[in-house]
Amino acid sequence: MAEKDNIAAGEVKYAWLRRILSDARAPLRNILLVSLFVNLLALAVPVFVLQIYDRVVFHGGITTLYGLIVGIAIVLIFEYVLRQARSRVFQTVAVRVDVVVGRALYDKVMNLPMLTLESRPVAYWQLLFRDMEMVRNALSGPSAALAIDLPFAVIFFIVVFILAPPVAWVLLVVLPICVILAWRSGVSMESTAGRERDSTMSRDDFMTELLTGRGTVKALALQGALKPKWENRHADTIELSQERGQVTDSHQVLAHVMMLSTTIMLTTVGALAILEQNMTIGSLIAANMLGSRMVAPMTQLVSQWRMLTQLRQAVTRLDTVFNMESERLDSGIELKRPSGQLRLDKVTFAYKADGAPAVSGIEGLIGPCGLHAIVGRNGSGKSTLLKIIRGLYTPDDGRILIDDADISQFTQSELARWMGYLPQDITLFSGTVRDNISITQPNASDEAIIAAAEKAEVHQFVLEMPDGYSAMVGESGHSLSGGQQQRLALARAFLDNPPIMLLDEPTSNLDNDAEKALAMTLQKTSETTTVIVVTHSAALLTACDSILVMDKGKVVMAGPSSQVLARLQATPQPVNSNDTRTNQA
Repeated sequence: MAEKDNIAAGEVKYAWLRRILSDARAPLRNILLVSLFVNLLALAVPVFVLQIYDRVVFHGGITTLYGLIVGIAIVLIFEYVLRQARSRVFQTVAVRVDVVVGRALYDKVMNLPMLTLESRPVAYWQLLFRDMEMVRNALSGPSAALAIDLPFAVIFFIVVFILAPPVAWVLLVVLPICVILAWRSGVSMESTAGRERDSTMSRDDFMTELLTGRGTVKALALQGALKPKWENRHADTIELSQERGQVTDSHQVLAHVMMLSTTIMLTTVGALAILEQNMTIGSLIAANMLGSRMVAPMTQLVSQWRMLTQLRQAVTRLDTVFNMESERLDSGIELKRPSGQLRLDKVTFAYKADGAPAVSGIEGLIGPCGLHAIVGRNGSGKSTLLKIIRGLYTPDDGRILIDDADISQFTQSELARWMGYLPQDITLFSGTVRDNISITQPNASDEAIIAAAEKAEVHQFVLEMPDGYSAMVGESGHSLSGGQQQRLALARAFLDNPPIMLLDEPTSNLDNDAEKALAMTLQKTSETTTVIVVTHSAALLTACDSILVMDKGKVVMAGPSSQVLARLQATPQPVNSNDTRTNQA
């Protein structure tokens, strides 16, 4: 079962969808078999009407009437039972799709490289889960039932041809027209639905930005300034939605007219055939009922074509994501805990293929152990380098090695255990203080959590809270100050006790006393751990063993902290140096 539930990215187009359909073959066979009997039983009502008019009415067959009523009652009961059974099988398939695709999509998105996730807006990834729901609904809702019932129109036509041959040719003319109408509605709907989705995604992405930055919006009173932008995107969405509605309505009206026209033509031709004594009134009425059963799915196809178009687009988008290259999921062999030595081998990285490198040709040896700083102007590539070392970005050229092992061979889970990482933008999750500290180790002991909190200087303020470690931090930690959020995130990094720690501006929200306390903590931690910090804090720089200075993605100065600080104080601009290695004995 676990193997079936695990949908890997396939090289074959729509491999994930084929896997689902393959797993659902048995339920689908049952649905087809039940649908066959449902559609055969549907013939009972027209035949019942035919017998009532031709035998009961004209011949006064009261006994025959009672027998027909008993028979049709039994048929209706069986049809009800079969339709209920088919509905339950559909729901079973829907649950299966929800479980399999939902789990696979979550795993796939979470295992995509950071650069891939950043290449598209948040709304794009959110809408993928709506696409998953679209696939589920299409495989279990009216669209699926319609797709299964459509082929049985052939059976109805054969019965019409047997019961009322003079009017059968009318259906031969009408059905192709209905098919063309359904196809034309699909062509018109496809481009309109695609543009409507893009507009909706743009509007939702803008609203996500507003709500994420609600503090800035409120503080700067940006409601009025941003309102025109919101209204423009909302107006575009409404306009495209109206356009799509007009296209849908026009085709549905045509389909309704076609259904009425079919009834009129059948009745007219049938009346002439009755006058010529080529068929009976009962045959005409039965043919009308069967004709409606044939044309109705065609008209429903017009109304359901929007769903089918959205399904095709959703499947295409999901297939694109499932075939994206994932990060490494298996390292093949588990290595022992590294000592913490890092080697940078001519590392170069650019965010875009035709863009300027954010990091260019950096090489050097860091650690094991020691406290090392990366400094530079804004945009010099400091945070990018830290993400490359952590394995979040893959270098375009060069490589990063831990204890002489290329990090590209390891999974993100292994790198997360070996490298404690504090990003510049702190993210806390809804839950308690304890949950956020132990999120990487849910089964961590209380002693380990407290030890990590004490290292991050967060233990005391947590104890002062009414609920202590059970206090809720709120969405994204909004109930805490910026400094408290930063310390909690730092405690989370300390919890794993990794051999390497990468800290991006760890003192940005701390006061002077807290900076000095953190510098002492990191200095002590660096006795057994390789600590790399991106910082502008004088307290931290003074405590560091070595400093690496970056400018425009390149290392322009590196060496012991005392020497680098002296040179930085002596020269207003960074001085180029061939010594780009920060060896720490």
